[in-house]
Amino acid sequence: MAIVNLREGEDPEGLLKRFQTSMQRSGILRELRNRRFFRTKGEQTRLDKQRSLRRMRRRRRPR
Repeated sequence: MAIVNLREGEDPEGLLKRFQTSMQRSGILRELRNRRFFRTKGEQTRLDKQRSLRRMRRRRRPR
């Protein structure tokens, strides 16, 4: 669960931005999207492998 405390003198926009960042890092929304539909273990493994390959290709790409 993502919890964000209001800092002294912080505006609501900054608080919202910190909350959204913490939600992104925790992976809560990604997990909810993944659980929306049932996936078999084999299907999930295949998707994880595809995601990993995509990530590796992006990191290898020259800039």
